[in-house]
Amino acid sequence: MRILGISAFYHDSAAAILQDGRIIAAAQEERFTRIKHDAHFPDNAIQYCLDEAGVSLDQVDHICFFEKPFLKFERLIETYLARAPRGFASFRMAMPLWIKEKLFQKTNIIQSLEPYAPSGEVEQKLLFSEHHQSHAASAFYPSPFEKAVVLTMDGVGEWTTASVSIGSGNQLQVEREIRWPHSLGLLYSAFTYYTGFKVNSGEYKVMGLAPYGEPKFAELIMEHLIDVKPDGSFWLDQSYFNYATGLTMTNERFDTLFGGPPRAPDERIGQREMDLAASVQQVTEEVMLRIARNLAESYQLPNLCLAGGVALNCVANGKLLRDGSFENIWIQPAAGDAGGALGAAYAAHHLHLGAPRNADGDRDAMQGAYLGPSFDQADIEARLKRAGATFDVLADDALFERAARALEAGDALGWHSGRMEFGPRALGGRSILGDPRNAEMQKTLNLKIKYRESFRPFAPSVIAEDVSDYFELYSASPYMLLVADIQPKRRLKMSAADKALFGIDKLNVTRSDLPAVTHVDYSARVQTVHNETNPRYYALLQAFKRLTGCSVLVNTSFNVRGEPIVCTPEDAFHCFMGTEMESLVVGNCFLSKADQDPALASDYKDRFELD
Repeated sequence: MRILGISAFYHDSAAAILQDGRIIAAAQEERFTRIKHDAHFPDNAIQYCLDEAGVSLDQVDHICFFEKPFLKFERLIETYLARAPRGFASFRMAMPLWIKEKLFQKTNIIQSLEPYAPSGEVEQKLLFSEHHQSHAASAFYPSPFEKAVVLTMDGVGEWTTASVSIGSGNQLQVEREIRWPHSLGLLYSAFTYYTGFKVNSGEYKVMGLAPYGEPKFAELIMEHLIDVKPDGSFWLDQSYFNYATGLTMTNERFDTLFGGPPRAPDERIGQREMDLAASVQQVTEEVMLRIARNLAESYQLPNLCLAGGVALNCVANGKLLRDGSFENIWIQPAAGDAGGALGAAYAAHHLHLGAPRNADGDRDAMQGAYLGPSFDQADIEARLKRAGATFDVLADDALFERAARALEAGDALGWHSGRMEFGPRALGGRSILGDPRNAEMQKTLNLKIKYRESFRPFAPSVIAEDVSDYFELYSASPYMLLVADIQPKRRLKMSAADKALFGIDKLNVTRSDLPAVTHVDYSARVQTVHNETNPRYYALLQAFKRLTGCSVLVNTSFNVRGEPIVCTPEDAFHCFMGTEMESLVVGNCFLSKADQDPALASDYKDRFELD
């Protein structure tokens, strides 16, 4: 039984394919088109999934789309009618697109899929899941748990903005919902917009900015914007927002409450933005903690599964884990809309077809999230030669040793190895790596490699068995979705002058013996690396540990700001030549910048739009 799942037309389009309930492949369309958050129909991702499975669409039994377009249209119409004449400008812009394209989305999907099916038989295979059902399915079915509470939270699907389900065996029963326009995801996005970042892209910047500020506006948010009940359910006062019927997220009343208009994207980030970020982050954490505590008390289950865009808030996830309401937490690594493609396939397999499910209680089914394209060594060498690259081909042990030496010497090292990751995090398949002990590495990576804001923190990858020696984390975190504090023994004593610093001035204070991955609040977004799921990355960490005594590397995604994570060897080489990265590994090829033809260098930082 083969099932293809698809998400498309909003942001982060993707495709995934299951065979007899096992994930064969999954990838986002952006990785192929090089358009970040690409929302178009995922032609390239679908072709990749079919190729990886070795089939055409005629050999696929069912195709499942991740949401129901008619229910979305219903929500749009009812929202505009309920608020008329407010929002007429937005209505006038939205309706032609819906009538021309989205109202007939089923027909469009069928027509888009027909080229992949020589028989032309597509319509009878097509199924539709609901948006939050897809999220819930992506959270529960690949989890290691036989039974769990499943919480999904995002901006909005059709009508639902948050849902609670109980997963048991192959069943997934919805228990509670919060509905439009009351949305924790959209509250966070409103502050993303207000602090000058892109909605559906810059939310992680707000999370990274929060530790530089103080939550001075948290009470104001709780008093005016959101009414949160003891069980975590909430209501948003729409008189402060414009997202339901307008062309912006917030309005003049919101501006008045917080003392001015939104920050322009090219305007300097000030203390107000830092304090706003800290405030909405604290409110988000409080809502999630209240919900989790109530769910644990109500259902008396030890396991919690999370998905939806809010589940990418790794700071809040870490606090949920430390709170202890649930013994175990599992988060879908592709928690946003891309993961909806996988969830739709799982929903078709278990809910529509009733296929059984076997969870072993230990390992999940995501295979480390390494579900994208890989390239064999001969292909890598041919591609690099065509690109004009100069490289050495090394056996594994020699490669890991040379890469470790380059890292110890202070190089920023591009690492392109094995299958590409599914989801927004680079997990040692398509990563840029550095020495975490190097106090200059954070600044170097931000300003000379990634070309992005200086305040942005970097994540550590650590050998799984050594994690508790460095971080206050005592469980696995393979998907970089949990934040934990640096162990006290590794922290450095701060002077009175250091402690008195505010805002961005905190950035240059060395806080631990791992300064490149220690955020200003002593936290780090941890990835535990496991030999079972990524033996090559694990071997590199082991080589670095033998050389330096340190089991940790800086790990950031292999791209510059505004660019999707690299997919092919050519993508990796072009990024390498367009930045100040010193070394690159692709498969078993080692490249030094000094050996490359200078004519192949390019001004890479302006090639992509600001994210």
